[in-house]
Amino acid sequence: MSVPLRRRDRSGGEPSPPNTEPVTVTVARVVRPDRREAFEREATAILGVASTFPGNLGATLLRPGPGSSEYHLVYRFGDDASLAVWERSPQRREFLARLRDIVEDERYARVTGLDSFFTRPATPGPRWRLTVLTVAAVFAITSLFQFLVTPHLQGWPVGARLLLSAVVVVLLLGHVAMPLLTRWLARWLRPSRG
Repeated sequence: MSVPLRRRDRSGGEPSPPNTEPVTVTVARVVRPDRREAFEREATAILGVASTFPGNLGATLLRPGPGSSEYHLVYRFGDDASLAVWERSPQRREFLARLRDIVEDERYARVTGLDSFFTRPATPGPRWRLTVLTVAAVFAITSLFQFLVTPHLQGWPVGARLLLSAVVVVLLLGHVAMPLLTRWLARWLRPSRG
C-alpha cells in the first residue's frame, strides 16, 4: 500500500503538505507454516535493501511467538517523501511478487513523529506532553547510567561506551520506562475533553 505524498483535507479544502516527521510502517504478514524459512530469507534480504534507501532510519523483522505464523516487518523513514520512494521502488514490487505464494494475510499500519516510537492511542492528547515525558525518561535513564555504569567503563574506548549507553537507553526507554509511564500517566497524557 502506498501513502500519497499529499493528502486531501477531510473538509474538502486544499491538500495538506507532506509529512516531514519520521514515519514508521509496520506490515504484519501471516506466513504459510511450510514457507516460513523462505519468508525469513526474503524478508532479511528486502530489509537489507530497504536500509540502503535515502531517508531510511531502520528496518527490522519481528518473528512470531510460539503458535503463531505472523511476522512483522517494520520500516522507519525520515519523512513521507523517503517512504514513498521506497514504496514505489521496483525492489519492493519484486519482493511483494515473490510473497504471493508464501503469505496468507497482510495488514499495514503507519504512524508519524514521536508517536512512532510508541503505541498510538485512539484519541491522542497534546504532543507536548508526550515530548516532556520522553525527555524526562531519557534524562533519568542517562543520569542513572552515568552515575552507576560509566565509572566502571573508564578503560573502554569512547565509541564503545557511547554505543553501550545508546543501547541501554533505547532498550530501557522503549521496553520499560515508556510503557510504564504512559500507563501510569495515561490521564495526564490524554486528558478528557469535558
